[in-house]
Amino acid sequence: MLLGMICALASSVCFGAASVLQAMAARAAEPGTGGGVDVALMWRALRQWRYLAGLGADGLGFVLQIVALRTLPIYVVGAALAASLAVTAVIASRVLNVRLRRVEWWAVAVVCAGLAMLALASGKEGHRDGSEALRWALLGISFGVLLLGVVAGRLPERSRALVLGLGAGFGFGVVEIAVRLIDGIDFTDPVWYALLVGGGAAFMLLTSALQRGSVTTATAGAVLGETIGPAIVGVAWLGDRTREGLNWLAILGFAVAVAGSLTLARFGEAPAPEPAREPVTPS
Repeated sequence: MLLGMICALASSVCFGAASVLQAMAARAAEPGTGGGVDVALMWRALRQWRYLAGLGADGLGFVLQIVALRTLPIYVVGAALAASLAVTAVIASRVLNVRLRRVEWWAVAVVCAGLAMLALASGKEGHRDGSEALRWALLGISFGVLLLGVVAGRLPERSRALVLGLGAGFGFGVVEIAVRLIDGIDFTDPVWYALLVGGGAAFMLLTSALQRGSVTTATAGAVLGETIGPAIVGVAWLGDRTREGLNWLAILGFAVAVAGSLTLARFGEAPAPEPAREPVTPS
């Protein structure tokens, strides 16, 4: 369990650093048509070295996430992934000289406290395999995420970022659950395709959301989408449990960690550094 918690926290560090790099590249990429999911935007972003470096950090984070999901309940890993916003905020404050408000420093502390409560209360991950219906449902949801991106293109600008962010969160949530359900290489298992489609759709929607709308709104939607649903599935269908008598502490820790992350939602895309001011020469 200790190894799993270390991997969960390390993955949040990787994802937090990646978001800084990827968001700067997404904003630097040439804007597209203004619709919902812009596949070409992904290719334009790939021309940016920061985006490639961010993908490398995401890849390492995903490997660490897999280890964590195989040893910890989904609700713990989901909260740790949401905590990557705290990592992003701290990195932005140091590297990009972004000023954190007092409430945001408190939010970072709250996220850490929530994770500590979860670490104390969490039991072992459940060992249920999940029903065949759950596996096919994940595949259906993954394609639904793609459809949601298409629908978002027709929504008003204010709603678009929220819907794209929620869709990305649902896609990442599919990935979390799929990792738990995979048992060996079996390409007849719909979970494998849910993993690929859900993960790919999530990346496209989140990239489009960060480039097209409110960062805070999009990130808040993604946090909610990737934490609450998978946590419920883990407890209800996969057998995730807490330590005896500590249900209340796990629920409180989860709520505290997610609430703190939502407070830091504006760091879902770290702002670009301000250009240096040229010295004023006396006339």
